[in-house]
Amino acid sequence: MSRRKRVYSKPELRDPRYDSTLVNKLISQVMRTGKRSLAERIVYTAIDRSNEGSESVDPLELLNRAIENAKPRVEVKSRRVGGATYQVPVEISVDRQESLAMRWIINAARGRRGTPMHVALANEIKDAATNQGGVVRKRDETHKMAQANRAFAHLRW
Repeated sequence: MSRRKRVYSKPELRDPRYDSTLVNKLISQVMRTGKRSLAERIVYTAIDRSNEGSESVDPLELLNRAIENAKPRVEVKSRRVGGATYQVPVEISVDRQESLAMRWIINAARGRRGTPMHVALANEIKDAATNQGGVVRKRDETHKMAQANRAFAHLRW
């Protein structure tokens, strides 16, 4: 029997401007030390800035495409069998895919030193939407690692 506690899902909240759960999750991940109004301002400015050059009507279209392109389908998890540790490829749930994609986009934006966060986030969203940039490279590396270790897929639990 599992020792872990049951995970209860919370009701998904929506952001006030776009009425989107995805934007609300992005704001929550950008937020540091409880400064939600600052995180909202950063995310909303980044969304507006990333849509400046495009002719799309929906402002969230580019963000949705960026997160869809950054989502990893499989990842590797360490599994100890006997005395050896194997990297076992495991398929990822949709919630974790979304969470990893957002986390990678935000961390890549934070890694761009010398530019304001809203500019860096807008650039990362644009890059991910066009299948370029560090986030897509990270997704591809994760997929390659899982592909290389698919011989250990039978050790999945």
